[in-house]
Amino acid sequence: MTDHAWPWPAGAATGIGSLPGTDIAEAQRIVLGELPAFPHLPELPARGPGADLIGRTGGLLVELPVELYAARWRIALRPGRDLRRARDLIERDLDQLAEQAEEYAGPVKVQAAGPFTLAAALELPIGGKLLRDPGAVRDLTGSLAEGLRGHLEAVRRRLPRASVVLQLDEPSLPAVLAGRVPTESGFGAHRPVDSEVARTLLRTIADAAGVPLVVHCCAPDVPLELIRTAGAVGVALDLGLVTDLDPLGEALDAGLGLLAGAAPTSPPPAGRAPTSAQVADRVRQLWDRLGFPRRQLAEQVVVTPACGLAGATPGYARAVLTACRDAGRRLYEE
Repeated sequence: MTDHAWPWPAGAATGIGSLPGTDIAEAQRIVLGELPAFPHLPELPARGPGADLIGRTGGLLVELPVELYAARWRIALRPGRDLRRARDLIERDLDQLAEQAEEYAGPVKVQAAGPFTLAAALELPIGGKLLRDPGAVRDLTGSLAEGLRGHLEAVRRRLPRASVVLQLDEPSLPAVLAGRVPTESGFGAHRPVDSEVARTLLRTIADAAGVPLVVHCCAPDVPLELIRTAGAVGVALDLGLVTDLDPLGEALDAGLGLLAGAAPTSPPPAGRAPTSAQVADRVRQLWDRLGFPRRQLAEQVVVTPACGLAGATPGYARAVLTACRDAGRRLYEE
């Protein structure tokens, strides 16, 4: 396995992004308390439009305003109240982060939708997914790259001692590459995006960000080699969706870090959150099946929930984060 320095401490755990509730101050207290080695900026989609993944990231775009129309986000002709709301929420979150973590000196993760998930969700002013227009996808990527650069600078100003990691959420990436994104009629699908085009556009984001990049994809058939060669240092996966170990093993052997989604986002029928031992066992079993030495596990792997926790109860969400944290420590101490 390639020698590598990952941008997180050994034995770390983190969250994917979303949490239940509407109180950002409480959400950040939970994250900082339960995930002290690798906290993330929590997202609270229950606050409504502009707090959801697409609207929140749309608020970061530069010279490409967005608005809500018929409960869907689309490119707007001019900035309006929907855009102001999304940007106000982000500013409020960053101010609260600075208040609670100003002296924090470790890695901190922030999340945004990636260009292909945005392109598969945003609509053009004339109707239809932005994805149908390759030129518009390139423009969107440039706007997102510039917006993320400014967003990351704002995080660094508020947390001057921290090191920032960017997570791009790309749940639609496999469908975009395979031509499985339906058209507005529902009777067809948009043409697949060529993998080289996708690699180039993801590299544009990585280069502009100037910080370590993780790509999160909670879908089957994650394009691991594309993500690695686009400049990502890690990939965040739901371990329950990993069916073919060979591509994952090759990517990890080449130096890609793994944010291992090992704790379910909702409780099982028994209603109990997983224990740290159960979460650690799930990660350890995968690692052993891949055939890698145990000594590398705690350094290369970060323990996470399987996906976001917005749909969980507050108590379950907190218990899952605690289990992930303690599982990371177990793996480190072995």
